[in-house]
Amino acid sequence: MTAKSRNERRGPLWHKDAVIYHLHVRSFSDANGDGIGDFAGLTQKLDYIESLGVNTIWLLPFYPSPGRDGGYDVTDYTNVSPEYGSVRDFEVFVTAAHQRNIRIIVELVINHTSDEHPWFQSARRARADSKERDYYVWSDTDEKFAGTRIIFIDSETSNWSWDPVAGAYYWHRFYAHQPDLNFRNPIVVEELLKIMRFWLDKGVDGFRLDAVPHLIEREKTKSENLPETHALLKHLRRTLEETHPEVILLAEANLWPKEAREYFGEGDECHMAFHFPLMPRIFSAVAKASSKPIKTIMRQTLPIPDDCQWAIFLRNHDELTLEMVSEAERNFLWEKYAADKRARLNLGIRRRLSPLMDQDRRRIELLHMLLLSLPGSPVLYYGDEIGMGDNIELGDRDGVRTPMQWADEKNAGFSNAPPSALALPVIANAQFGYAAINVKDQEDDAHSLLNWVRQVLALRASHTAFARGQMRFVKTDNDSVIAFVRADGDDRILCVANLSNTAQATQIGLSKFNGFTPVELTGGAAFPIIEHKAYAMTFQPYAYFWLKLDKNRSAGDLDAE
Repeated sequence: MTAKSRNERRGPLWHKDAVIYHLHVRSFSDANGDGIGDFAGLTQKLDYIESLGVNTIWLLPFYPSPGRDGGYDVTDYTNVSPEYGSVRDFEVFVTAAHQRNIRIIVELVINHTSDEHPWFQSARRARADSKERDYYVWSDTDEKFAGTRIIFIDSETSNWSWDPVAGAYYWHRFYAHQPDLNFRNPIVVEELLKIMRFWLDKGVDGFRLDAVPHLIEREKTKSENLPETHALLKHLRRTLEETHPEVILLAEANLWPKEAREYFGEGDECHMAFHFPLMPRIFSAVAKASSKPIKTIMRQTLPIPDDCQWAIFLRNHDELTLEMVSEAERNFLWEKYAADKRARLNLGIRRRLSPLMDQDRRRIELLHMLLLSLPGSPVLYYGDEIGMGDNIELGDRDGVRTPMQWADEKNAGFSNAPPSALALPVIANAQFGYAAINVKDQEDDAHSLLNWVRQVLALRASHTAFARGQMRFVKTDNDSVIAFVRADGDDRILCVANLSNTAQATQIGLSKFNGFTPVELTGGAAFPIIEHKAYAMTFQPYAYFWLKLDKNRSAGDLDAE
């Protein structure tokens, strides 16, 4: 099937227009008063999510789990953890979301299971040559796949662990309690497809595929990004689209753009992939008051198939990964944003957006404008729209997964349970606590961060150039000012921003738009008409503009650097 015929069958490519809201059911809203967020509570908050202007929700794992890795250690893939409700509660949630034209992407942890999963318990007790044992990857020695790196260097010393029941070593790319599935086994592949069909039949619109580069291993390789892995993804997509043509697959692959781009295939693998290297470079650009980090990584980003889309983000449930930067750049960003070493985790930073920006509204807005302007579907992390803080006293990544702050009332309006019963404590300090930062207060304040986010998301949605348009950097004579045009047909938006904490002036090379009038999107103010000479602009610290280039003229030939 050609890419064109696939597109015709699938209908509108909804993922290209997605604005994704990323949340943890556990931390969002508790309806039954047990101190843990649940699907009933999430359903009650759908009007709020709709009011933000997002059209897609990405859920962290909600499956039964021992909870040793935030739910990424799954024991039952076709059920809902009882603390979150039931499968029926999930179906009610999906139906209610769809009634609001909100799509649902669920996390699917396909690389590994919990060591408490019935498959693993059966495998370790089965004969070495049995089909049950073959669900996982085993060895008589811990020297196999020696060229494979260890991911969690803070806690693991080997990718192999000895199992005394099986009398053999089992393979795990992550924690020792997360044995890797054997995707060379066609029975395991079919089990995965059954799981995916189960959730698709419940109304799910897509899957975030966790840790896809590590699905298959092979001797004398790094056991990452193997051709066998790409073949598996092609098979999954082809098979699922036969019955669910609008399903999307989102690859979690923390790789350089050239390698991550391979997970799109020729439009026949994943529909979306995260652009991990862009994230730290946005933070670096602001820290250095320089457009070079963003320009450099975007120039390394190759074109992708027409029906595919990047997913881009500032923060999420994980650490702000610094794996895709040099050691010198990593040390710079650690010193800049995580001087308190408790905020560092693995090769990253476990902080939310507002604390990273020292609660500076100007920088928070600037980073959001960059996120919403650059190519890709933006992902917003729950609570960042109100400037929530974090709690680095909590272990691992729990500090960025604290309860949503709904109101200045008991437990931040998250739950009516006794505070001691909460899954995680609410933030209660003077700077970031729920008395100072909450949804209710910000909804009543026309100038709040929450209402600003709603406004800019509405503006973005009214211009196809942001979701569908091409991007081209344009010349400036000031490295602290970044300027680029997003264009989709006659919809042309000039995006300019001052990355510096001081006022700046620049000349912008817009001569190809001679005769166009830049019109500011927020208030509709017309700027001076563009002439053949360089276009002069001045900026307050961290100031930005979205300017519609208002004239019916082709935008094909920009002054590119």
